[in-house]
Amino acid sequence: MPDILASLPLSAIRIFEAAARLKSFTRAADELGVSQAAVSWQVKALEQRLDQPLFTRLPREVTLTPAGERLSRAATEAMSVLRTAVSDLVDTEEGVLSITTVQSIGGHWLAPRLGGFQIAHPRIAVRLDASSRVVDLQREPFDLALRAGGGVWPGMEAHLLVPSVQTVLCTPTVLARSGGLTNPADLLRAPRIGSPDFWVRWFEAAGVDASDDRAPPRLSADAQALEVATALADQGFALGSPIFFAQEIAQGRLVAPFDITANYGGGYWLAYPAERRRVRKIAVFRDWILDQAAADPLIARYSRR
Repeated sequence: MPDILASLPLSAIRIFEAAARLKSFTRAADELGVSQAAVSWQVKALEQRLDQPLFTRLPREVTLTPAGERLSRAATEAMSVLRTAVSDLVDTEEGVLSITTVQSIGGHWLAPRLGGFQIAHPRIAVRLDASSRVVDLQREPFDLALRAGGGVWPGMEAHLLVPSVQTVLCTPTVLARSGGLTNPADLLRAPRIGSPDFWVRWFEAAGVDASDDRAPPRLSADAQALEVATALADQGFALGSPIFFAQEIAQGRLVAPFDITANYGGGYWLAYPAERRRVRKIAVFRDWILDQAAADPLIARYSRR
């Protein structure tokens, strides 16, 4: 039986995959560096060869037909595998290591240490991108991720770096303004910043019944770094990692009124596609960052709690 792929040009599959993934002929053309007309022509030629429509053309957008959805899943997976294989074949120590990271570990723990990695590996340039969403490393142009969670992501190899622990942080000004805190229950009446659920967990760790909470948190953000930044502006008490904000604590810009930390389960992980574990730039970064985590005394201290 003849190979059906022999009658389908790879260029048409590649263009179809981009158009299906981006849901736009225009954006596919921009990504591939061709004209929109070329994308439209290649897709139409592919549809003619398959004798069925792959897209429904609307006035301002295109959507996939059921046949297009089926082919899109296979094409995206095939292109991802092909990109990985080609990248691994041509990979050398030179190049750019692209890292997607949540802001907390990326900005407060990784960034101050990156200089050491770049000194040790001067031929690898590092590009950091902070994002709160879980980036798809199989489809998007990133080599690895520093992300929060339980450490289980399909197709990913993950290594725990930092435990998910938080303690109460505030500025010396706010602490003085509060008149002094004698026990954790005093925080039930204090101006607090952060997720109510996270505060409930901390009060549980402190042995405080928070069921009669008369002062719910006044502000909650989707990033720990933003909440602690609000605390640094003398706006109240926030929950933050004593590992990530160790420098601010050492400088006296932040203080921890109580030596009580709550463990929220999971942690912050290094993750990358399992099939790319042997790519040199990923392997050297993995070994370096695991050494950094092992050498951090605060990680060791709070991992034991």
